[in-house]
Amino acid sequence: MPQISGGDVKHIVVGCEAGMGSSVMLANMLAKQFKSLGIKVTHCPVNQLADYEADLIVCHRGLSQRARSVANGRVVVPFDMFLGDPILAMLAEDLENKRNISDD
Repeated sequence: MPQISGGDVKHIVVGCEAGMGSSVMLANMLAKQFKSLGIKVTHCPVNQLADYEADLIVCHRGLSQRARSVANGRVVVPFDMFLGDPILAMLAEDLENKRNISDD
């Protein structure tokens, strides 16, 4: 199971599926939240994740299997809701406290 220390995360990619723009909204929100930690947040289609040098991938649970198939051993954090998801709150705490983050 892939794992990374929250202190080693410098770039997060929000994996998306071309659609409504929810992932862009989430990426912008996370970018503001993690700016003080020096973490860059971008977004890209799930099928292009292999082209990005992100330390951590965040995506909707419905896309997580596809994301893992192209993640090249990187941690994939699946969430269920674009706003107010407890998984994203836990991720923020783990990053701020430099705790280990792993798949599921």
